[in-house]
Amino acid sequence: MGSRAAGGGEGWGGQGGDGREEEEEEEEGGAEGPPAQCLFCARAFGGAEEVFAHCSAQHGFDVREAARQHALDFYGYVKLINFIRRKKPTAEYLKSLSSPVPWDGEEYLKPELEDDLLLQFDIEDVCEPANMCSNGLNDTTVLEQLKCAEHRARLAEAALARAQEDLQKMKQFAQDFVMNVDVGSSSSSNAIADLHEDEDDVYFSSYGHYGIHEEMLKDKVRTESYRDFIYQNPHIFKDKVVLDVGCGTGILSMFAAKAGAKKVIGVDQSEIIYQAMDIIRLNKLENIITLVKGRIEEVDLPLEKVDVIISEWMGYFLLFESMLDSVIYAKDKYLAEGGSVYPDICTISLVAVGDMNKHADKLLFWEDVYGFDMSCMKKAVIPEAVVEVLDPYTLISTATVIKRINCNTASASDLEFSSEFTLTITMSTKCTAVAGYFDIFFEKDCHNKVLFSTGPWCTKTHWKQTVFLLEKPIPVEAGEALRGKITVRKNRKDPRSLFITLSVKDTKQTYSLQ
Repeated sequence: MGSRAAGGGEGWGGQGGDGREEEEEEEEGGAEGPPAQCLFCARAFGGAEEVFAHCSAQHGFDVREAARQHALDFYGYVKLINFIRRKKPTAEYLKSLSSPVPWDGEEYLKPELEDDLLLQFDIEDVCEPANMCSNGLNDTTVLEQLKCAEHRARLAEAALARAQEDLQKMKQFAQDFVMNVDVGSSSSSNAIADLHEDEDDVYFSSYGHYGIHEEMLKDKVRTESYRDFIYQNPHIFKDKVVLDVGCGTGILSMFAAKAGAKKVIGVDQSEIIYQAMDIIRLNKLENIITLVKGRIEEVDLPLEKVDVIISEWMGYFLLFESMLDSVIYAKDKYLAEGGSVYPDICTISLVAVGDMNKHADKLLFWEDVYGFDMSCMKKAVIPEAVVEVLDPYTLISTATVIKRINCNTASASDLEFSSEFTLTITMSTKCTAVAGYFDIFFEKDCHNKVLFSTGPWCTKTHWKQTVFLLEKPIPVEAGEALRGKITVRKNRKDPRSLFITLSVKDTKQTYSLQ
């Protein structure tokens, strides 16, 4: 998919049927030029017009209509052609796009094919109707051009309105920032959200790398549980329309398609979706699965309602990354009456840990570091929740559920909560930490129910467990009821991360998970 060097930038000048092409061929001794390559398949043709006709008839993508729809100038048209050649999106994906378009980057000005005849085609010819008279324009042509001009004007007006709105938001943000308004106010919350848009981009960028998807796909507990739920309950998917939120490589979309779904829409903001498009085509499922790049909150889907929503949205401690918010948004906007979200039930549990060796390794280490006292580092170490695989032999209590989420009825406000809990101690020792994990259930309307756990007693998953280290170990006795309270809330400066406040006996500590 890498770019190849251009065969000469001067060849980009338009040659749209005005005789210049024949003159250049005569100057070069009448040698035939390279064939024009189709945008979607391996076929080649004698000219750009033939390619456009083939793309429209065989692949359902009208280049002229796309140019009109997005009001493309010459450079916009060049970027569109190079984007299609480089990223190889489906025609359905291209037709589903609205502003902003994904080929806006300057990198798409570089030709993907040497001597690409489509790049030597005048954009004005692309936008003009084909119905021309030998002696000039007929009435139909003039009418079409007027419609095209009117459409461009509407697009320009809409772009101006968006720019004015963005400018107003920037002014408001600057005023709020200078005046140091209360962070609890609505306008300040919006300003903070705007300020951290870059962090959101970093989050999606991290999912553009294949390594994280390889790790998730190789997590058999995760992937096989989804596969078993879908394949063992095909009645849920047969002839249904399915939405896959955060589709990644498209594995869940393909499971759903194989289970009999009539149509599957996969949505993902990260760059991995372009590899997913290749995967879908490689498995000959492009007639069932349509992939859309963008945030589910911002994209325009090619349908109004879906029957089933599937998503693998879970993060550390279940709620880290806040992707469940996106699933809830999709549910509220796109799920048809009587439809279902899967997984449908999720629980978060806590358990007490007694591991003095680990406690010493994490904290006492700082008291003597190569002869130097660094004990002040403890204050920085303790508030950071640790994601690791626990030794089940260090668990010193029964587990207790602190939160149950029904994804079919949940709202965004349910994802911040407080819960009192009791841990029944199973041995006399010292409690050095409290750990959290989650369980996932596929139950609604299932003939064959499926569940999996990320608990320390079960097969290891990439989610591991989340450990909240206590600064001072708490002595406990077998049979004791260790009571506490936990509060989970989003970090207002980075809503994908969490603040977790834990109170146990006389100790209270706030931890960050980021």
